[in-house]
Amino acid sequence: MFNRKIFTYKPGTIQATLMIAFSVVSAVILLCMGSVMYLRFSSMSQKEILENNQRLMDQTVESVEDYLINMRQVSDALYYNIIKESDMSSESDKMHNGMNLLYEANKENLRSIAIYNQYGSLLEAEPVVAQKEDPNVTKQDWFIQAMNQMENIHFSTPHVQNLFDDGTQQYYWVISSSRVVELTDGTNTQLGVLLVDMDYSGISRMMERINTTDSGQYFYLCDSNGQIIYHPHQVQLDNGMKKESSKKAARAKESVYEERINGEHREIVVDTIGYTGWKLVCVMPYSIFSNKMLDVKHFVLILILLMAMMLTLINRLVSVRISRPIMKLNNSVTEYEEGKEPEIYIGGSREIRHLGRSIQDSYKQNNALMQKIVWEQTERRKSELEVLQSQINPHFLYNTLDSITWMIEGERNDDAVFMISQLARLFRISLSKGHTIISIRDELQHAQSYMNIQKVRYKNKFQITFDVDSDILDCCIVKLILQPILENAINYGVREMDDCGEIIVQGRKEEDEILFTIADNGMGIPEEEIEFLLTDTQRVHKKGSGVGLVNVNNRIKILFGEEYGLHIESELDEGTTVSIRIPAIIYSEENRKKFENTSKSS
Repeated sequence: MFNRKIFTYKPGTIQATLMIAFSVVSAVILLCMGSVMYLRFSSMSQKEILENNQRLMDQTVESVEDYLINMRQVSDALYYNIIKESDMSSESDKMHNGMNLLYEANKENLRSIAIYNQYGSLLEAEPVVAQKEDPNVTKQDWFIQAMNQMENIHFSTPHVQNLFDDGTQQYYWVISSSRVVELTDGTNTQLGVLLVDMDYSGISRMMERINTTDSGQYFYLCDSNGQIIYHPHQVQLDNGMKKESSKKAARAKESVYEERINGEHREIVVDTIGYTGWKLVCVMPYSIFSNKMLDVKHFVLILILLMAMMLTLINRLVSVRISRPIMKLNNSVTEYEEGKEPEIYIGGSREIRHLGRSIQDSYKQNNALMQKIVWEQTERRKSELEVLQSQINPHFLYNTLDSITWMIEGERNDDAVFMISQLARLFRISLSKGHTIISIRDELQHAQSYMNIQKVRYKNKFQITFDVDSDILDCCIVKLILQPILENAINYGVREMDDCGEIIVQGRKEEDEILFTIADNGMGIPEEEIEFLLTDTQRVHKKGSGVGLVNVNNRIKILFGEEYGLHIESELDEGTTVSIRIPAIIYSEENRKKFENTSKSS
């Protein structure tokens, strides 16, 4: 009964789903194991690189601190052993000799030593060279920092030494340490500034020794404000070809953090150099971690691929065995749906046999149920429309007949004849041979007959105007939709007004639609009531027809669609406007049957 094609692997079948599911589960397990291994090795490798760099940074920090301590010791020796022990006026030779001895002992790290008074005048310098013309000492940073914070020794960022001219026409890069000193001049004392210019090449050599790797990693120095002291890519920084987040590093509260700059993901390690607040910063691109783990990554990928190939074969065999009876059942159901009506396959495991019997029973029940539902839906929609359309206010008929009786008793026969003729026209159109769709001409005639009767009843207390374009009179409309709106306009709008009420009915064609508006200048409707007029079917009608606007709106939507219906606008003491929007369709017997039959079978 079943051919072998059901055992062929096809995407979307139960066999394919089982095979893919087994493969995915196996692959997920392998991926998780591989990921854990990779992350573990990656974490260990990253930790090892960080520890190695931190040890290297600690060694460099110690070297720089030793260098700076040496410079501080030179400054302390100059101040405490020479300047404080010498009188500027009588012992200038002693001061000069002391400065010379210190300079000679440390000249491999020093460029110059100088003493200035508080006005920026040079008092002593070593080595003895000519001072450049008007160096404007008091405006230089090292002098200003020393005078502003007298209790500290200050270290500047690298700059060109611009105070002395040694005749070689060379420019020397230096780092200046400056401090305020007290100078003795006979019986008087004055403040001065001691300047020690350290040779920048000493710091530069230390940094160059640790910036030897070609992996993209590098180290740089900055001060506590983020100003660069040393950077291996200083030329690129000066040219704007490279950016550095040195200010962030200077303010960093953590010694290790991550950042992104110019789209590059980097690990930053920061260490602080004592005495100066300088920061030694290590910049490590994340590529150095990923490159180190490349071999592990390849191993994990090869392992996953091999295991996936083995599991694919095993999963294929398992999925075929499990899916065979299910696919037979599916094949029989497919043939049943195509109209062949074979016997539903019942076989395989107990669960699948039970499923087959259940499907067989459900098909029989569904066929009977669908036929019943179609019949019930058709009858329900038909009944809804008939009930909505049949809701005519019995009070209107009673009051009209009562008015005719009163006219006859009062021998107003002409008025009575007029009322009876208008009532006859109204009921003729109301019946319309049981039709739901009529022409706008007939609906307009029905509305005019209704308003003629009401004007007589209310003794012409209001005026009614019909302004309808003639080119829409032969279009389709749901019957009895103007009369309930006009009745509401009378009862809730102009009924209580003294001969000044006015109702205007307008009809226009707008592209493929027809728009009716019924406007009155009556009392209006409170804003909180408007939203319920088209939705609340449980509201009690104190006046007018029980049909109401909900009835009209529902009948339009049932016949023409949800995009059509009523819209209400109103202001208290200004009046109310009800808009009716329907499609512009020429009235014919064919179109009438089309809409009425569609509403019954929708």
